[in-house]
Amino acid sequence: MARSSRSRKISRKRGSALGTWLIRGGALAVLIALGFAAWLWWDMRSWRPDAALYPEQGAVIASGAPGTRFETLRAIGAEFVYLELAGPGAAPDPGFAARLSAARASGLKVGVVLPFDPCLRADDQSARFTRMVPRSADLLPPAVALQQTAPGCDPEVSDAAVESELMTLVNQIEIHAGKPVILQLGREFEARHHTARSTARDLWLVGDRARPDYAGRPWLLWSANSQLVSEASQAPIEWVVVQK
Repeated sequence: MARSSRSRKISRKRGSALGTWLIRGGALAVLIALGFAAWLWWDMRSWRPDAALYPEQGAVIASGAPGTRFETLRAIGAEFVYLELAGPGAAPDPGFAARLSAARASGLKVGVVLPFDPCLRADDQSARFTRMVPRSADLLPPAVALQQTAPGCDPEVSDAAVESELMTLVNQIEIHAGKPVILQLGREFEARHHTARSTARDLWLVGDRARPDYAGRPWLLWSANSQLVSEASQAPIEWVVVQK
């Protein structure tokens, strides 16, 4: 009986010690994960791809972004900038024209990004682009951002209708700009519509720090850091590189 009692006590002690070590190990793993996340967040504030691998780099300025200093953007290594145009479903951006003029005056190559809204007809979307963006051979090829998918549309819109309106929009913008459109293709949109396979346009893929491969074919532009902090802007900017 004494041996049995001692065995149970030893077993309980071992179990208690094991539980303590498991708790400590779990806590340590959480601390390591939190530390890595904090380091990654801090590192991403200033990280840019190696200029030796990607000599041509630039930025995207969001619609309504305040206080962008385009000369400073050029000084920190940008050769081009894309300005986001507010989509037809959003409030107009009264500062867009001034931002476009300032960007062009800075010596940067300048282009415009139009976010595609799958819930709206192509005519409504191209009308804002043609009204706000001048015809100019100096502008970079326009880009259409494909991030939003249709499940949230009211009334519902079929995938076939989304794809048809997208191609209509692309054709309308290309007629206005006189240049082929670049498709800024989000991962979720590509998974739903397989646009990279069905549309013969240059691709612009998105992925913080990791080279994107979800399109299944080569890309031209890569949004490598969506939250770059710099003296060129009051808000974080999206940093983009060109594939050689």
